[in-house]
Amino acid sequence: MKPRQVLATATTPEGGLLELVRDAVGWNIDCDKRVLMTSQTHGSERAMARVACHHVSSQASPRVLIGGLGLGYTLRAALDRLPEQASVVCVELMEAIVEWHAGPLGPLAEHPTADPRVEVVVADVVEHLQRETGDFDAILLDVDNGPIPMTVYSNGWLYTAEGLARLRGLLRPGGVLVVWSAGDDERFARRMKTAGLETEVSRVQARTGRRKRRGGGHAHVLFVGRRAP
Repeated sequence: MKPRQVLATATTPEGGLLELVRDAVGWNIDCDKRVLMTSQTHGSERAMARVACHHVSSQASPRVLIGGLGLGYTLRAALDRLPEQASVVCVELMEAIVEWHAGPLGPLAEHPTADPRVEVVVADVVEHLQRETGDFDAILLDVDNGPIPMTVYSNGWLYTAEGLARLRGLLRPGGVLVVWSAGDDERFARRMKTAGLETEVSRVQARTGRRKRRGGGHAHVLFVGRRAP
């Protein structure tokens, strides 16, 4: 069995230890020895991209913003479904993660950051969204742990009434907001509706392939909010 290898480390803004890990079963990004994301459970990340791209399928040149690069699965799944004329802004807090994609992590999701449609912005996603002036057909948020932040507590603003109002304002009419979460949150769903978003909540399998067919793994939650046309 291949031993656990720590290939690179970085420090989060709040002082946590971020590690890029390779072992016998895949890749992880760990924070303070807890698995933050893993190549073994990325079905829900791909699902959120499918949902968002379905909503913008009628657009010839859709503009998409993705909050969180992570292992690159969401970005890759979106790129595989978006037209050549699309533009994607991917906002990632940790410069180290962007650098890892230019190095050992790149092949995992087929080098999504190298796609010419992609602009990678190294920034705090909250600060970026607060100053963003563009309008988008889809916004996908896969940052931290969902409505209850686990590593960057300032991300909590995204899920407040103020944050949701800001996100709605950045969507074009008919645009869609998709929020990934490790678990359900009825209060957050109500806040989305109050913010003027037509809201649906769905559970999606975390695992794909053989493990899913065998009944293994668990489910994550997607909050989907659409701005009226």
